Amino acid sequence: MLVAIGSIAITFAISHSQTLNYPKTRKTDHVDVYHGVRVPDPYRWLEDDKSEETARWVEAENKVTHDYLARIPERAALRKRLEELYNYAKYSAPTRRGEYYFFSKNDGLQNQSVLYKQKGLSGPPELLLDPNRLSADGTSKLVVAALSNDGRRLVYTVSAGGSDWQEAHVIEVATLKTLDDRVQWIKASGLAWAGDGFFYSRYPAPADGHDLSAKNENHQVYFHRVGTPQSADELIYSDLANPQRFHQVETTQDGRFALLSISERGKGADGNALYYRDLSKPDKKFLPIVTSITNDHYNLIDDVEGGFLLETTHSAPNSKVVRFNTADSSWTEIVPEKPEPLSEAVTAGGRLFVAYLKDVATRAYVHTLDGKPEREIVLPGVGTAGVVAGNHDDSDVFYTYASMNYPPAIFRYDIRTAKSSVFRSPDIPGFNADKLETKQVFYQSKDGTRVPMFLAHRKGLKLDGTNPTILYGYGGFNITEPPRFNSLRQALFERGFVFAIANIRGGGEYGEKWHQAGMREHKQNVFDDFVAAAEWLIAQGYTSPKKLAVTGGSNGGLLVGAVINQRPDLFRAAVPQVGVMDMLRFHQFTIGWNWIPDYGSSDNEKDFRWLYAYSPLHNIRPGEKYPATLVTTADHDDRVVPAHSFKYAATLQEKASAETPILIRIDTKSGHGASNTSKLLDQTADVYAFLVNELR
Repeated sequence: MLVAIGSIAITFAISHSQTLNYPKTRKTDHVDVYHGVRVPDPYRWLEDDKSEETARWVEAENKVTHDYLARIPERAALRKRLEELYNYAKYSAPTRRGEYYFFSKNDGLQNQSVLYKQKGLSGPPELLLDPNRLSADGTSKLVVAALSNDGRRLVYTVSAGGSDWQEAHVIEVATLKTLDDRVQWIKASGLAWAGDGFFYSRYPAPADGHDLSAKNENHQVYFHRVGTPQSADELIYSDLANPQRFHQVETTQDGRFALLSISERGKGADGNALYYRDLSKPDKKFLPIVTSITNDHYNLIDDVEGGFLLETTHSAPNSKVVRFNTADSSWTEIVPEKPEPLSEAVTAGGRLFVAYLKDVATRAYVHTLDGKPEREIVLPGVGTAGVVAGNHDDSDVFYTYASMNYPPAIFRYDIRTAKSSVFRSPDIPGFNADKLETKQVFYQSKDGTRVPMFLAHRKGLKLDGTNPTILYGYGGFNITEPPRFNSLRQALFERGFVFAIANIRGGGEYGEKWHQAGMREHKQNVFDDFVAAAEWLIAQGYTSPKKLAVTGGSNGGLLVGAVINQRPDLFRAAVPQVGVMDMLRFHQFTIGWNWIPDYGSSDNEKDFRWLYAYSPLHNIRPGEKYPATLVTTADHDDRVVPAHSFKYAATLQEKASAETPILIRIDTKSGHGASNTSKLLDQTADVYAFLVNELR
């Protein structure tokens, strides 16, 4: 029997104790059996994102949430302040093709950044592509843009409404004419020019109506020749016998070589094979560099005379730079592995630029192409930097730098003189770095592991346990959470908040060993590290359980869900965003199977035991007083499908005590991240208002 969900009458004050009138979510008697264990899934029907009943449930839940948030007195003022803080010009570092430089710029509050070209570094900027014109509501987003080697054409991909699906188009740079080319169903792909066309990767078109939920398999590489229909595209590589491998082609700076990477995550491997093809020759066969897929990664840096520079983890968990010599297929070590993980390696102007993470902060160095060290690039402080790859004949290179209290600036590095100078730095209204204090601290986890954490707050903070504090983490997939700048956090600092980033295991902060220490059967280490961070903040007097909130997105949403199940007493509020909440079924949707190497799979009995033990959806205890929780997701999230958050929120509303609010915010025409600036500001205002209200 279907339960109709109509309008819901709500009368409450915004206080720490209240009873909300949640929608009556229909339950079924659906049960799955995993290796002899019966696991109820009463809200399975919420996985159908196309059903009318799910749509009514979403509408009803959003009404409860938006009514609640609208009554928080600070919400309107926060939204206004966030707009002020975000209203500054944001630039990308420039890329040169011939005498022109290309870059993106957002004037401040534009929904999408705009692409420009500029003759030299002092010429007037000229509009190249304005993505804001691609949709009426500004939710069509530019994802990848690639210039041809001669700078004559630009191919770019657009996602609609936040989906990971992309569609490619081509522009003539000189005339700004958009050509008739239209290439669809691109995903997990770069764009690599070769002569009069480009390589791209795609999946077969999904069944009608299932484009945001169907499993993605059989990744294929095609070549599209400009001026021809997609139906005429040449299939470059496909492997139907291994449907869950990724296949991507990239070309070298000079356009001479194409490299095919074949990667796999699972079946005992988490690495890639690599092949190359000389595009100056008629033979289209890809020749081998590495033929076996193991746990080693091989990534192209650039071609050099007689070979390729590659970054690899082969016999080097922290990565090293090697040279593959095409004449005899031999290998030469160029930059050996260091105790710190290698985070970046690019070339420009006949030099090799490498960056490392030293306790999560960037250290950047210059080498000759044969690996001889030349010098360190002195950065402004303990922060995050990235060098932009350049051309072989460049005389300078650009790099970006930022920290939690240093807005992102673009520096120009003169290769001949080794001098850095500020090329562009933002002017943020009302931001004063002198009023902020940032620091890195280290604490001990449950098993004694030393874990770093970054803190930011107003100067003069009293360590009396009364400060509202947000603890943020991720802890997975070898992804590092560096000390980034975010102008919107200023609105929290102005209200006395402390913001903490815990660099927990599972990420890439200390290389592959740190990653592996938070994978699969070791995932509990990630949660223990996060709990220890919270306990340290409390013990040091920064905050108290009544003033502490925990946030994270995607794998970080999983982190939040697991931690508040295990230690609900430790937090006053929680915001799990676009989280992986059903650890038994995540691999059944879109590209979720790709996460099995990090998580394991419920199809395997051994894996099932540890997944079931921490899965956020399956470990909610009836009657437990959970932190005030705001779950966020979006209707076009086809990476972590919204069913995760739907089922989790419904279960939490059903089982948790009524002492704290349990809300879910479901954005429309948005995906795994906000699809435009307006949506970003709206979502941030809602999250901040919720936290300000709960931690007051």
